[in-house]
Amino acid sequence: MKEILAYCGLYCHSCPIFLATREKDEEKKYKMRGDIAQQIKEHYGREYRPEDITDCDGCRTESDRLFSGCRKCQIRKCARQKRAENCAYCDEYACEKLEELFQMEPNTRKRLDEIKTRL
Repeated sequence: MKEILAYCGLYCHSCPIFLATREKDEEKKYKMRGDIAQQIKEHYGREYRPEDITDCDGCRTESDRLFSGCRKCQIRKCARQKRAENCAYCDEYACEKLEELFQMEPNTRKRLDEIKTRL
């Protein structure tokens, strides 16, 4: 599977929601979504039920299959408005929105910094 890098530097192919979307076994998919809801609560402090975890093809998708959290994401919205490949391509890198994400997901900074140095 080709790696999909989200605008913010997260890898979609390692995202539990992305992986659950690709799961063929419906029982296993539902269990995965329950686990995801719990992870979101623990990691981000947001409440979700398994039913709230919708299919997602990654934040850069043009399809309607996009997780609600991605659909509401201000980083995604900004990058799409600027038509940026990802946030490393932005003149305002690294903005306040990204700095907040970097606190929770430090590997995203490493990925985007590597891209930025190659530009």
